Amino acid sequence: MGLKEFVKKSFSKSPWVVHYDCGSCNGCDIEVLACMTPIYDMERFGMVNVGNPKHADILIVTGTVNEKNKDVLKNVYDMMPEPKVVVAAGICACSGGIFRDCYNVLGGIDKVIPVDVYIPGCPAKPEAMIDGLYKAAQILKDKYSRREVIVSAKSLG
Repeated sequence: MGLKEFVKKSFSKSPWVVHYDCGSCNGCDIEVLACMTPIYDMERFGMVNVGNPKHADILIVTGTVNEKNKDVLKNVYDMMPEPKVVVAAGICACSGGIFRDCYNVLGGIDKVIPVDVYIPGCPAKPEAMIDGLYKAAQILKDKYSRREVIVSAKSLG
């Protein structure tokens, strides 16, 4: 196995996940937390929850995007290294939900950043979240396999 294959394989095995709440009722946030409990245990799929978007591969977003938080959401997305996958969790993140017709709500998060996986529900169930995160991990693995990993001699020491 060459160095490029080793790097691709090691990065595709354990995606790191960061969660951002755009402004929701916290129903979906509680379900995201439930995915980390021993009952559902998303870590058994190799996923690790992190608090810094600079270390994350997958971004889970809950809540609607509005005029006040659209720039923050874009900044969180831009801080993540490539390749990255975005998951819209809950109907508010998917389409705006019950807040869709409010004057300052833009709709779903796909109005601001590209979305790879949509998880509907109000709130989205932990089983659906785990399924969506598993699909996101598969998308991330595909993105890594298509990406050309370049390792210079200087970076090897």
